[in-house]
Amino acid sequence: MTQIPRRSGKLLIWDVTVVSTLADSYVTITARGCGEVVELAAARKCQKYVNISSAYTFLPTAMETLGSMNDSAYHFFEDLGHKISEVSGDSREGSFIFQRLSVTIQRFNAALFNESFTRHDDQDS
Repeated sequence: MTQIPRRSGKLLIWDVTVVSTLADSYVTITARGCGEVVELAAARKCQKYVNISSAYTFLPTAMETLGSMNDSAYHFFEDLGHKISEVSGDSREGSFIFQRLSVTIQRFNAALFNESFTRHDDQDS
């Protein structure tokens, strides 16, 4: 939850999920097109928080392990980048946000990939 009201005096609550488009459960949805899985994940988050107080604004944030994100999250980060640019004077701020998100997802992917290997400890040495 944000500490500073975002719009209309409402605090922003967001719930982030990262989905793998390569998972067996998402293959048929992924085949429909780019971004289908993240939009489904975002819709599920909205369902989860359907009864949230109207004193808050809810932002579902869904990202794919291969880089896509849901539309509302994209527009939020784009808007945030513009606002930071206005304050800092650096027009690249929006790009920096997306780069940071991309690197975070890549690190997550590397950790998952690394964990997919089994280790064989040689106890004879």
